[in-house]
Amino acid sequence: MKFLKTQTFLAAFFLFNLNYAQQLKGLVINEHNQPLEGTYVYNLNSKSHTHVLDNGLFILNETKAGDSIKFGLLGYNTKILTAGNLNETIKIVLAEKSFQLDELVISEQLNALNTVTKLDLKITPVNSSQEVLRKVPGLIIGQHAGGGKAEQLFLRGFDVDHGTDISLSVDGIPVNMVSHAHGQGYSDLHFIIPETIGKIGFGKGPYYPKEGDFNTAGYVDFSTKDYIKESSISFSAGQFNTLRTLGMFNLLENIKAQNAYIALEYLTGDGPFDSPQNFNRLNLFGKYVMFTQNNDKLSLTTSHFTSRWDASGQIPQRAVNAGSISRFGSIDDTEGGTTSRTNFNLEFTKQVSDYTTFKTNAFYSNYNFELYSNFTFFLEDITNGDQIKQKENRDVFGVNTAFSTETFLGKTPLNINYGLGLRHDISNDNELSKTINKTIIKERVQLGDINQTNIDAFINAKLEFGAFTVSPALRFDYFKFLYNDKLQNDGKTLFKTKFIVSPKLNFFYNANNNLQWFLKSGIGFHSNDTRVVVTNKEENILPRAYGVDLGNIWKPSPKLMISTAAWYLFLEQEFVYVGDAGIVEPSGKTERLGLDFGVRYQFNDWLFFDTDATLTKARSKDDPKGQNHIPLAPDFTMAGGLSIKDNKGFSGSIKYRYIDDRPANEDNSIIADGYLVTDLNANYSFSNITLGVVIENLFDTQWNETQFATESRLQNEMQPVEEIHFTPGTPFFIKGSITYKF
Repeated sequence: MKFLKTQTFLAAFFLFNLNYAQQLKGLVINEHNQPLEGTYVYNLNSKSHTHVLDNGLFILNETKAGDSIKFGLLGYNTKILTAGNLNETIKIVLAEKSFQLDELVISEQLNALNTVTKLDLKITPVNSSQEVLRKVPGLIIGQHAGGGKAEQLFLRGFDVDHGTDISLSVDGIPVNMVSHAHGQGYSDLHFIIPETIGKIGFGKGPYYPKEGDFNTAGYVDFSTKDYIKESSISFSAGQFNTLRTLGMFNLLENIKAQNAYIALEYLTGDGPFDSPQNFNRLNLFGKYVMFTQNNDKLSLTTSHFTSRWDASGQIPQRAVNAGSISRFGSIDDTEGGTTSRTNFNLEFTKQVSDYTTFKTNAFYSNYNFELYSNFTFFLEDITNGDQIKQKENRDVFGVNTAFSTETFLGKTPLNINYGLGLRHDISNDNELSKTINKTIIKERVQLGDINQTNIDAFINAKLEFGAFTVSPALRFDYFKFLYNDKLQNDGKTLFKTKFIVSPKLNFFYNANNNLQWFLKSGIGFHSNDTRVVVTNKEENILPRAYGVDLGNIWKPSPKLMISTAAWYLFLEQEFVYVGDAGIVEPSGKTERLGLDFGVRYQFNDWLFFDTDATLTKARSKDDPKGQNHIPLAPDFTMAGGLSIKDNKGFSGSIKYRYIDDRPANEDNSIIADGYLVTDLNANYSFSNITLGVVIENLFDTQWNETQFATESRLQNEMQPVEEIHFTPGTPFFIKGSITYKF
């Protein structure tokens, strides 16, 4: 009897693994001996398929000697070969070529929209951190504090502020700062040298189990390049005393299985303001990558960023109308700040077995921030003004791990991803003070030490039923919040813990090779500030976001790609810590529904068109109709343009961005004006030299980059006034550049 049971088990085991009996193993690289992640590998005989991992390896099942195997990746020549000895690991080298949209097959892509973003990066390379963010379809940004403060973000009907409802990361290092001195989720991406970015992953909505805190409106994951083809030095100069120098140096040229490069960037400028910004920023970045004989991948990344600036702040419209200041003037030009960030990141990827990959990264960041602002001028202090200081020093430690396993459930292909993560923040002397001229502290409003820990786990399964894929997922997050208020005399440490489960369920249907439908659903969240969590009796300290997307990605013709989505997002009650005032503002339930539309068209080998639009209705659920507008939530945004890529040495683009008029307060009685701004860049390359010119605001549009409905008082006023306060957008601005590659 025991023998029969053993035989039955072995037979079942054999049948379960029969799908693996015949397989082809290989490595796909480019001409520089670098792995080509995402390459589509397809058996033209058995119809089996797979994708190349980030270490270049692949395993193709249901393959026998004599089968024809196709290797394809956008931007590289397709290769077809005949499978030979299956006991040998083959090496495939794909040659780089121009990007052709007609070669994109939607069913072959791991994520077609992310592939298009890679196309956008290749067509119009970026040279500022703002341009990096603008590569994300539907994301609009605005700067309002002298170039050194993090940008204000708009996405899917959200005024995301500086990152409250979008999760941002670089190489697995979180960018969002929890319980920040200025505001929850504050995300300063200025430590990125844009030319080091090799890939941008993004998703909209709370549907992605690997993404946790702040992933409500969406997420963006930037990946830096593992190598550079050549070294380069670049210098640019423009109006308003603008200078930028950049050096990128390949350190291990022609050394097998190892890459290393460093990048250095320095920027300075005064901006168009009457009071010069005296802005400067220094970025240092280095990366080392090595591959073992088994193609395990190890990388070490380090970076340092420091910046300082002066700012004119947001100005009231009435002062401009009265002629007391110009559009580029100021009421209080003593605003400004300093900030710095140092990062260390160690990444390791290992092929544990033929069908299981392990990936992890451990990181440390040291972050410093000091900001002086005056939003209300003389509302509270008619003599000295209302300047405030926000300051913090922070250490962030963390680790992320993920396993990916391919197997079969019967005859159904099954991919399982699962992992664990830890993040711990220590922010000492987190401060809000009322100050005079950046030197005298009138009053400390907030001062304390913050410790916040987030432990997470996730599991995501993908089952393929022919053209139909089902992907259920669960995410688990545990938080511990600690706060020591140094302005209280009792010396007690306040704390609270919270656990949350976030389920996701996504469906994909490939109607044919060039039409994919999707239905995404899930629950996400963003944490509230520790000072809110430990001082409020309410339990809803990790408010949930419930979302659903229905849409498609479609290529109706070889050179045209269209993406559409209808979506809905509901947010629970939350308590918001207002860093500018040190107070807690409750905000009720909100809902947003909208439509996303994107189009890419390639006219010929060198001319491309793109545009993305989002139409949104955003309303508060708890307020009466007419009083339920969400301040600064955009109703309609649109961005796109025309690009030229390598036409007889010429490259360039003309790009536009548009945001509609939007309510600045709840009853829509104050309007934030919309704008349409057009930028132009052109480059000409010959030999090892590239000459370039960039024109921002080509048509010299008068526009307000950021706007707020604020109650303020000028020194000569008896009563406060609530109206639009704004930061003017850059006027016509031209700069030239020269780059030498060697």
